[in-house]
Amino acid sequence: MKVVIASDHGGYQLANEIEVFLTELGVNVEHIGSKCADSVDYSDYGIPAAEKVAQGEYDRGIVICGTGVGMSIAANKVRGIRCALVHDVYTARVTREHNNSNMLAMGARVIGVDLAKEIVKTWMGGKFEGGRHARRIEKVAEYEEKLSK
Repeated sequence: MKVVIASDHGGYQLANEIEVFLTELGVNVEHIGSKCADSVDYSDYGIPAAEKVAQGEYDRGIVICGTGVGMSIAANKVRGIRCALVHDVYTARVTREHNNSNMLAMGARVIGVDLAKEIVKTWMGGKFEGGRHARRIEKVAEYEEKLSK
């Protein structure tokens, strides 16, 4: 499993923690985000991370900013990305099972490190159920295709 992590100034500390956590779990991780508290634009990191996932360079992506909202909006602008903003373990599980999310957004100012690790662990281990959920995702993909024409 290969995962790209991107963060802005609001999320870089949590992103560093998640990078270490995933590495300890044996996941191949690249952190392309900001590495300090100097103000940057989340879109400068979230969109390139999403592009790497959409192009198949990485299996999944994790984006982190202060609330997770900006990063999730930016990532979801990339065709083929299903980035879920998650702040609890239940949603982390269900977004993999029902939405086959390929990116996870979290807010460093919303949740703590321990909860973030549990969310990431749950999300990484989640499996897509398919069935009726696949039909729904296909409808979204069809709409994306229509927009690109």
